[in-house]
Amino acid sequence: MRTPAARRNVVSGLLFGLGVIAFLDEVVFHQLLHWHHFYDGSTTAAGLVSDGLFHAFSWFATIAGLFLFADLRRRHELRRRLWAGAGLIGAGAFQLYDGLVQHKLLGLHQIRYDVDLLPYDIGWNITAVLLMVAGAVLLFRGRSARDSLENDA
Repeated sequence: MRTPAARRNVVSGLLFGLGVIAFLDEVVFHQLLHWHHFYDGSTTAAGLVSDGLFHAFSWFATIAGLFLFADLRRRHELRRRLWAGAGLIGAGAFQLYDGLVQHKLLGLHQIRYDVDLLPYDIGWNITAVLLMVAGAVLLFRGRSARDSLENDA
């Protein structure tokens, strides 16, 4: 990044994207569908505690990203494409990390149990890559100096 403001846009977007996708994962797959807990290697109680810690992490990241976002707005330094691109990269990076490291490498949990996992794994990881590619495009387009809150359409 060229300027401190650009770096702050990226950090804010990354934290927000990471926090929001982790929150959606928690709500949809853990709480609504009951497909898994953050840690499925022990009792249900341990799984619920791990979900709570995961949920707290996601909200801390989201709130930190929003505080930085508010500071960017206050300073008139928000660059929407840069911020949104970083948000998509943060979301995709978290999802890819979850799919590859937590699901496969560490075996903390799987997307779902008692089914053929391959279609779920492929869909999960392809979605992550698509989010990251879309974010990279926005980041590249947002590097221009005229990408500001006032000028960005």
